[in-house]
Formats: sequence, C-alpha cells, structure tokens
Amino acid sequence: MNERRGRGTIQLRVGELRQLFNSIDPSPFLERDLDPDCEEFVVAWARELPPDRPLEVAVQVQRERPGDEERRQVTNAFQAHFQRSVDLQSLKLRRSAREGRLSLSIGLAALFACIGGATLLPFGLLGAFGEVLRESMIIAGWVVMWHPLEVLLYGLWPLVRERRLLERLAAAEVAVTGPLAACTAMPSD
Repeated sequence: MNERRGRGTIQLRVGELRQLFNSIDPSPFLERDLDPDCEEFVVAWARELPPDRPLEVAVQVQRERPGDEERRQVTNAFQAHFQRSVDLQSLKLRRSAREGRLSLSIGLAALFACIGGATLLPFGLLGAFGEVLRESMIIAGWVVMWHPLEVLLYGLWPLVRERRLLERLAAAEVAVTGPLAACTAMPSD
C-alpha cells in the first residue's frame, strides 16, 4: 500500500486477471465475486487507511498484458462486487436497527411492568423479604433493557463503519497494468 495523488493505493500483483475472481462462481464476468482471499486482502488494507482518504486499487498483471476492454471489465467488476457488499451491509444494518427497536419496545414494557409492580404491590407486608423482592423487580426491569441498549448504542456502529469502508471500495479507482518492462542497461558511448 502506498499513497498517490492523495489516494490510499492498495497494490495487488497477480499472474493472470482470472486470479482476482472466484473460480467456482459461474456468473458472467461483471457479476462474479472476487476471490475470497483477494477480497480479504483488499478490505484489510483498506481498513489501514484513514477513513477520509479515497482509495485506489492498483492491479499489476505479471503474465499477460490486459487490453482496454479487460481493464474496464475488471474496474466494473470490482466496483460491482463492492456495491453488492454495500447493499448486503445496508440490509444487515437495517435488520439490526429493527431488532434494536423491537427489543427496546419489549424492554421498555418489561421495565415499566417491573417498576410498576415494585411500586404498587404491597411488599412492605413481607418485611425484609418483601424489600428484597421489590429491589429484585427493579433490577430485573433494568437488566431487561441491557440487550436493546447494547444493540442501539454499540451494535450498530461497527456495521456503519463497515458499510462506509465498503462504499469507499465501491467508489475506488481501479488501475490495471501489465507486466513491468525489464530494465536493460544502455551501452555507454
């Protein structure tokens, strides 16, 4: 990884372009998933860059010289793959938020029932044991709120961060180059 033109550049080196894509995926080229190892490598390096920096993926193909059409196809396939990942991550985020809201409504109902029961029931008649029961109901009401608060306050942020990272990868510039020319010494006069 290096930085060019204010972009975080993730460098990939492959023998052939087909190594970038999942070999068992029968989909057309533009709809094919990236190879899982390739995707993991790209995402891991993207996480290392500051979140405000645009990304570039530089693919160097060592054993073939890709044509212009192949370069466009690889760029489109990379961007389409990560856009599908963005869509899946957005779905996970919506599901988690819905679970959090549902859990919150159930938790609030249970909290009000526990606090209401602790307030209205005549636990004072049972002496010290009644006081323990009353306090236990209040504690139980707050414990019921643990999961909804965890989901809504802490559980959504990792999903949001991952979606932002995938959005950056979907918008990344992809540069595909062929083999580097061998350096040759020029004879001196």
